[in-house]
Amino acid sequence: MGKKGKVAYVFPGQGSQVVGMGRYLYEKYPSARDVFDEADKTLGFSLSRMCFEGPEEELTKTINVQPAVLTVSIACLKVAEGIIGRTFPHPDIVAGHSLGEYTALVVAGVLRLPDALRLVRERGRLMHEAGVASPGGMMAVLGLEEKIVREVCAATDVEVSNINCRGQVVVSGAEDKLAEFKLLAEAKGARRVICLKVSGAFHSRLMQPATDGLLMAISQTNFGEPLFPILANVTAQSVTNASAIREELADQITSCVRWQESVENMVAGGVTRFVEIGHGQVLADLIKRTEPEGLVLNIGDTDIEKQANLWWTEHRRHHIRMLVDRAIQAAKSSQAW
Repeated sequence: MGKKGKVAYVFPGQGSQVVGMGRYLYEKYPSARDVFDEADKTLGFSLSRMCFEGPEEELTKTINVQPAVLTVSIACLKVAEGIIGRTFPHPDIVAGHSLGEYTALVVAGVLRLPDALRLVRERGRLMHEAGVASPGGMMAVLGLEEKIVREVCAATDVEVSNINCRGQVVVSGAEDKLAEFKLLAEAKGARRVICLKVSGAFHSRLMQPATDGLLMAISQTNFGEPLFPILANVTAQSVTNASAIREELADQITSCVRWQESVENMVAGGVTRFVEIGHGQVLADLIKRTEPEGLVLNIGDTDIEKQANLWWTEHRRHHIRMLVDRAIQAAKSSQAW
């Protein structure tokens, strides 16, 4: 990825949702209304009403929340683009946490929004069915080194499913195995072990029954070549062609989300500015814990005018600093001659 000063746009996944998300954007901005209307038309029901009014138990169902989170993130981006206009900064790389990777693919031009919506709804359905067939769950482990978490996993037949940042690892497994894991992790010194409100053991081998169905859905979906690199969850490396992206999505459903390593690799590749686009700031918080020196901003569904203008101001400030630095370097070079 080369030089320093690059920009990454990152997109949240399942768990960032709340009832009411996106409503302000829909009511005020035609561009957001277009996104929600397209989602409603594509899916054949009022996803927008579910986002705005709930009920919460319906919104949080895996089959609903995945297209809902994706739709809100795209609406946020479209509104921000409209606020800033033609000078809206383009990213050097995009990434998303689990489901958020599909949002990143829309932004990178790999998937059309309708195709992405259909794909994540089917993904949600398949994941739910796999969870019914093999009941399980997920737990967030706080304050325990990854090495120790893996040792506890090995002792209890549980899998690491998300490495989010230093001191925060998520595990997945069968319900009885998770109960054993919790006791042993706490005995090993975990500060907290939190049960997550999900319908299955996502990103683990218990999701294997969903793989064939997802592969079929992926094979029936048109994928374009990306406009810029996508940082993949499974490998924590960038993917730059449609074929590799298809493979990544098929593997992702049963593989660990390597978010901490993804952030570290983006930083090593020159990214110094991260912009989380979508409801909430889950990823912003994780990035700050991984890379305290990086600039992290949000463009969400509340206070978006201020957030978008703050991002544009920072981008212009960075551009001016670069021009000044180049002028200084050029002057030093001419003096050396």
